[in-house]
Amino acid sequence: MLSPLRGKVLSLKDVKDSTFSNNLVGTGCAIFPSEGKVIAPFDGEVISVFPTNHAIGLKRKDGLELMIHIGLETVNENGKGYTPNVKAGDSISKGEIIMEFDLDYLVKKGYDMTTPIIVTSGQKAVPLVEEQVVNPTEQLLLLV
Repeated sequence: MLSPLRGKVLSLKDVKDSTFSNNLVGTGCAIFPSEGKVIAPFDGEVISVFPTNHAIGLKRKDGLELMIHIGLETVNENGKGYTPNVKAGDSISKGEIIMEFDLDYLVKKGYDMTTPIIVTSGQKAVPLVEEQVVNPTEQLLLLV
């Protein structure tokens, strides 16, 4: 699976939220973003954009589902700082900008912008790299 963000890849166990660090939602990794753009990592469909715009659910054509949760506790902003470019039901193409967020604003507000990338459809996902910078659409996760 390809990366939806540019930034430093972290292990989920290092995420300061037990829902993600204990794999309660699914497996994957996290990225500390270096820019405020979320890129479609595959061709597929948007299955949800949370009402507060801080998270987005995607479904690949083969059924794999992915959640991108942009920052921790950022739900408290009630959507401020986020601009979705898609809505539930939209088709997406790999490389398309699907969400933009004001990284500087959210950091200044004190949020940890660590962004979990979680496979929620049951497959086990293992990061191919950790503690390295990855660019959008570079290899990120291996499904096992």
